[in-house]
Amino acid sequence: MFKFLLKFERLPAAFSMFLAVLIASWLCANAALAQAPQGFPFRATYYEVEVLLHPEDQTISGQAKVEFIAQQPARTVVVELHQDLRVNSVKLLNGGTLEFERDNRLPLQLTIGLPDVVAPGKTVTLVFDYTGPISSEEDSPTRGVRFASVDKTGAYLLLPARWFPLTNYPSNRYTGKFTIDVPDTFAVAGTGKADPPTMKPGIGKGAPGEASYVFHCDHAAPVGTFVAGNLQLAPVQAEGFNVSIFTPPAQASTASSYATSLAHIFSYYSDAFGPLEIRDTDPPLTIAQLPDGTVPGFAAPGLMLISARQWGTRANERLLSQLAAEQWWGDRVLPATASDVWLTDGLSRYAEAMYAEQSDGSAGLHKALEDFAVGALMYEDTAPISQAARLQTFSNEYRSVVADKGALVFHMLRTELGDDAFTALLREFYKKYEGKSTNLNDFEKIAMTKIPPPVKGQPPVNLISFFSQWLNSTGVPEFKMEYIVYRTQKGFKVVGKIHQDLDTFRMPVEIRVDTEGNPEIKKILVTGTTQPFEIDTFGRPKPNGIIIDPNNNLLKSSARLRVHALIARGEGFAEVGKYYEAIQEYQKALDAQPSNSLAHFRMGEAMFYQKNYQAAANAFRAALGGDADPKWTEVWSHIYIAKIYDLLGQRERAVNEYSLAQHLGDDTAGAQQEVARYIQKPYSGDDSAPAGGAAASAAPTAPASAPGTSAPAADPSKPTLKRPSPGTP
Repeated sequence: MFKFLLKFERLPAAFSMFLAVLIASWLCANAALAQAPQGFPFRATYYEVEVLLHPEDQTISGQAKVEFIAQQPARTVVVELHQDLRVNSVKLLNGGTLEFERDNRLPLQLTIGLPDVVAPGKTVTLVFDYTGPISSEEDSPTRGVRFASVDKTGAYLLLPARWFPLTNYPSNRYTGKFTIDVPDTFAVAGTGKADPPTMKPGIGKGAPGEASYVFHCDHAAPVGTFVAGNLQLAPVQAEGFNVSIFTPPAQASTASSYATSLAHIFSYYSDAFGPLEIRDTDPPLTIAQLPDGTVPGFAAPGLMLISARQWGTRANERLLSQLAAEQWWGDRVLPATASDVWLTDGLSRYAEAMYAEQSDGSAGLHKALEDFAVGALMYEDTAPISQAARLQTFSNEYRSVVADKGALVFHMLRTELGDDAFTALLREFYKKYEGKSTNLNDFEKIAMTKIPPPVKGQPPVNLISFFSQWLNSTGVPEFKMEYIVYRTQKGFKVVGKIHQDLDTFRMPVEIRVDTEGNPEIKKILVTGTTQPFEIDTFGRPKPNGIIIDPNNNLLKSSARLRVHALIARGEGFAEVGKYYEAIQEYQKALDAQPSNSLAHFRMGEAMFYQKNYQAAANAFRAALGGDADPKWTEVWSHIYIAKIYDLLGQRERAVNEYSLAQHLGDDTAGAQQEVARYIQKPYSGDDSAPAGGAAASAAPTAPASAPGTSAPAADPSKPTLKRPSPGTP
C-alpha cells in the first residue's frame, strides 16, 4: 500500500470526528451516489484529452485532464487504463505530483493517492501524462480482442481499450473535449462535434506534417471512440437524416447505400422504441469504415463503425441494424452495472432480428433466431446472464451469453407477452430510462405490468419463473417426446410425454399436430423433466407430424444446433490463430456428424494455415464428399486443394482443381475472381494478411450469403476466420 494511506486505528480524535461528519453527510447524499461500485470511489465526469499518434513506432502519447466526483468519502482515485500505457505522471491542477501504482493482480487498474479525504459530491481534477503501445491483443482488456491499433496505414481507438483513464465502464456518462493529433495524410472520425482540422508543419527538415482534430462532446455519454486513416467524408441526406460516411476514396460510391439503409433502420426503431432525440447542435450520424483486425462492428454515441471486411457495395443490414440499435440501448439507456448489460447488448442484438423481420418477413426473423441459438449454445453454461460481469466484454463467451442468448430471451419474452404488450414494454422502458442508467430489476418491474390476462385453456404467464430460468440460471432444454395416437368418437387423441433434462424448468411449450386436415396447435405447460399431455384432433395425425416448438420460439438444444455451435467455437479459436484448439472443436463436430462438410472444410482451412498440407487436402476432399452444406464449401475446397498443389510444385494438378472450381460457377465470396487470378499464375502464398487483418481471399464466413455475391453478408456475432498476424504463434 502507499505510504501515505492512513491507518484508521491511529486516527486522532479530531480527525475521527471530522470523518464521522463526512460519513453522516454521505448517508444523506443522493441515492445514486450511495449505489456506486466499491471499486471506483470517484466517478469521472469531464475530460480534456489530447493524444498524439506515432504510426512509425505504433505508440501513442496522451495527456488527460479529468474531473472526478467523489461517490464516497475517499482519498484514493481508481481508474482503468490500458496496461501497456506507461504513466509518466499524475498531477493536481496546481502542479502537485501524486503517487500512483498499478494493481499487480489487475494491471488494468491504476490507483492514485490524494493528499486529503474528499467528501461525497465534491470534485477533484487530475492530469494524467502517459505513453506507450496499445495494439497488443494479449494485453488487451479483453485478451485476444484488439480494441486499439496504430500503424502507418491508420488507427482506431475504441472505448473498451481504455486508451484514456476510465471509471465505471460500461455504465458511465461524461462530457469532454478530445484532440487527436495525426499525420496530415490521415482524416479522423469519431464521437462528438468536430472542428475543422488544424494543419501543422512537421518539426525538422523533411518531417511529415500533422493534423489536429478536435471533437466536442457536450452531452454526457460514453464518448471517446475514434478511427483515423485514409478516409474520405461523404455527407449524405437520406429521408430526413443527415449522415456522414467515412470510407477510403475507392469506396466513396457506397455512401448513399449505407445512409439510405441507416435511415430506414432509424425510422423503424423510432416506431418500435420511441423517437431518438437528435438535437440541432448534435453532429450528423456517422458511419465510418474500421480497419480489419478488431471487432466486426462497434457503436458509440452517434457513431457506427463497420470493419473493412464487412463493408460491401451494399450495407450488411444485420450488422448495421445492431449498431444502430445501440444508439437507443447502449447510449441513451445505459446499464447500471456490468451485470446489467443484457438490457443493452442483448436488446440491441435482438433489435437486429426485429429489423430482419421488418425487412425480410418471418424468414428473416427465424434466420436471425437460428444464428442466435447457435451462438448461445457455444458458451451458454459459462455464466447466467445476470452474472455478465464475470465475462470479458466482446469475448466469445460474452457474445454467447449476453448477446446471443440474451437476444433469444427477449424473443421468448415477446412470445410470452404478445407483440403489442412487448412493444409497449420497450417503449415505456425507453421513455422512463432515456438518459439514465438502469438494472435488471427495473426492467422486470415494468415487464410485470404487461402480463396479459389469462386465456381459457392456456397456461398463465409467470414472469417470475421466466426471469429466474433465463436470467439467473444456466442450462438449455433439449426436448424429447413419446406419444400414442388413439381413435375416438370425435376424431383422434394424442397422448404423450415431453421429456427434457432441467429439473427446475417451467415454460409453456407449443406443440403442433399436423393432420390430414388443419393442424392442431396447443400450448403445454412443461414443468420439470417430464410432462404428460393430451391433444384432441379432428383429422388423423400424420406420421412424424407432431412437433415441439414448431416456430422455434424457444432457446433449445438439438443435435444439429450442437454441431453448429462446435464449429462456431472452432472458428472463434481459428480467428485468433489458435488452430490446435480449433481443430479439436471441429473434430468434436465431426464425431457427432461425420458427413458435415463445413466442419471438414474448417478443419482443412486450419491445417492449411498450419502448413500441414497433406492433412488439409484430406479434409478438403472429405468436405467434397460430405453433405455439401453450405454449398460454397465445394467451390472453395477445390480452390484450397489447388493452392496446395501449387505450393507443392504440382502445377498441372492445381490447374485441374481451379478448372473444377471454375466449372461450378459458384462466385460466393469472390470465388471466381480467386480462380481467375491463380489459374493464370501459380499461388505462392502471396495472399497473407496484413497485421491484424484478414486475407483478401479468405473463404466465406459462416453462414455465407447466397452464391453470386461479391462478399458474404456475415452474421456480425459469428467469428470470422482470419489468417494470423505476423508473429501469431
